[in-house]
Amino acid sequence: MTAPFKKIAESLSGVLPVDLADDVKKNVRAVVQSSLEKMDLVTREELTVQEKVLARTRSQLEELQQRVTELEDALKRSADS
Repeated sequence: MTAPFKKIAESLSGVLPVDLADDVKKNVRAVVQSSLEKMDLVTREELTVQEKVLARTRSQLEELQQRVTELEDALKRSADS
């Protein structure tokens, strides 16, 4: 449980009867878990992998753009000759 949710749970525990506090904790946990699942979140590891893929793809794109420019220049020079 993350720190903000833990603080909320502790605050509720302090003001509610024990039985009710346990029920509230369970319900809050279920609602939060359901909300997080609906958000379709990714893990830090998945994000890191995708960042590496994006960096590699960007690098390849830059290389291809440079190569296209070189080929266009070569074509233009051969057409001018």
